[in-house]
Amino acid sequence: MANYYTDIPELKYHLNNPMMRRICELKERDYRDKDEFDYAPVDYADAMDSYDKVLEIVGDITANIIAPNAEGVDAEGPHCHDGRVDYASGTIQNLDAMVKAGMNGMTMPRRYNGLNFPITPYTMCAEIVAAADAGFGNIWSLQDCIETLYEFGDEDQHSRFIPRICAGETMSMDLTEPDAGSDLQSVMLKATYDEECQCWRLNGVKRFITNGDAQLHLVLARSEEGTRDGRGLSMFIYDKNDGGVDVRRIENKMGIHGSPTCELVYKNAKAELCGSRKLGLIKYVMALMNGARLGIAAQSVGLSQAAYNEGLAYARDRKQFGKEIIHFPAVYDMLSIMKAKLDAGRALLYQTSRYVDIYKALDDIARERKLTPEEREEQKRYAKLADSFTPLAKGMNSEYANQNAYDCIQIHGGSGYMLEYASQRIYRDARITSIYEGTTQLQTVAAIRYVTNGAYIATIREFEAVPVIPEYEGLMNRMKEMARKFDACTNAVKDVADQEMLDFVARRLMEMAAVTIMCHLLMRDAVSRPDLFEKSLRVYVNYAESEVEKHFNFIRKFDPSQLDAYRAE
Repeated sequence: MANYYTDIPELKYHLNNPMMRRICELKERDYRDKDEFDYAPVDYADAMDSYDKVLEIVGDITANIIAPNAEGVDAEGPHCHDGRVDYASGTIQNLDAMVKAGMNGMTMPRRYNGLNFPITPYTMCAEIVAAADAGFGNIWSLQDCIETLYEFGDEDQHSRFIPRICAGETMSMDLTEPDAGSDLQSVMLKATYDEECQCWRLNGVKRFITNGDAQLHLVLARSEEGTRDGRGLSMFIYDKNDGGVDVRRIENKMGIHGSPTCELVYKNAKAELCGSRKLGLIKYVMALMNGARLGIAAQSVGLSQAAYNEGLAYARDRKQFGKEIIHFPAVYDMLSIMKAKLDAGRALLYQTSRYVDIYKALDDIARERKLTPEEREEQKRYAKLADSFTPLAKGMNSEYANQNAYDCIQIHGGSGYMLEYASQRIYRDARITSIYEGTTQLQTVAAIRYVTNGAYIATIREFEAVPVIPEYEGLMNRMKEMARKFDACTNAVKDVADQEMLDFVARRLMEMAAVTIMCHLLMRDAVSRPDLFEKSLRVYVNYAESEVEKHFNFIRKFDPSQLDAYRAE
């Protein structure tokens, strides 16, 4: 029987990374829950076995319920009537299966009925689900909004809301408005305090809200009268049970049809403050968005896997000129690059998730006791790494998902353009990944400071210091040359001291850093499991080297005076 976890051995490889021992030690607080909860692990091996078994359950549900429902959900989609959303019938079946299996509130503490999973195995679940139906993945994976409520809400809010998410209720994050897309400082949904009822009231409109008729919403709203920037925004919790919010319409989208993208009208809706006033955008949304960006990176890897699977299966089956097309260089070239991008992107995704796991676990421990100096240093190091890697993971994987989906259709030829094949749905679903939760251009804005402050090159130098087997020394030397060119370009741009020039070449610099880092991550994987990763390593180094050379030649020859030729009229 098919299983979306056990059928992909690369996933189990990444689950068993050596960093997981430290992650489990921190997340489980030295396995103290074993005396109170019969399902809590007693040691590291028991914890890893638990993650493995849950991933297998998610893989089974995905293969045998979610995947068979995907085409029907894409065709039917959700419906809106009387201000409410009805999911497609297949979506209802998917949610029911996941709730009955206990796959909600996965990262939440056991005292709230959660599984107390680290971010890494949860992110793997998100990837697995997205490989079958990215639209359903949006609905199910929005449970990770509860991380923000757990981090910044008070204990009373924890006890009232977290168990509901663990029991299967859905969430949304209501940020965007008609006049505030990427520019969230422009949010104008109004929050006023109702002295008589001792609660906040929300009034206004939100747009492009994924799963907008969810039970619990985290809402960004303007709480400070007379302000117009980010300092006047706070975060609120809205409970659908209290009423006051209607779905005006569901957007008619290109893809992810199973996920209702809603326009919401708030009419004196009762809400409660999450955390402190004025920190909604400055602190809480930043945390929320970093989690969401990791989620979209996982969704992108799932879509890349789906595109590769479809392309490979078709190429093996389709015959032209007397033989299967997989034997034609033009086709196996595309497939090999698709697989290399998939493996490289997945390596980056889970390296990022492990960084997030360590710093978040230490943050949580800091709420219970004072961290030791060594722990504070560890927390600081991994928080910085997570912050620098997250825009790379989201930006590069979303672009790779689009590229792999494009190549999947190309391998199918004319058949790929027909609605009978899953390749066209994957292509439509992938397109949004480089747009929502921060476009690739915004990921570049987030990443570029780590280019200019030397963080990426320092990380690359650390990777270069790791010994490699003799067979890979030639590849390592090529990777060192890639790093040299990246560093030279960075210094050349900094020497120009022109902000517009830096902004103009920022994406090229980010990509040079990202592909070099992914080469090193793949190198590490290939040393451990050459049977899984050596082919991808060799293909990806060729690909990355050509990308670095392309950007190197552009930047070193570019004259800032040429910018006028690029400016729109």
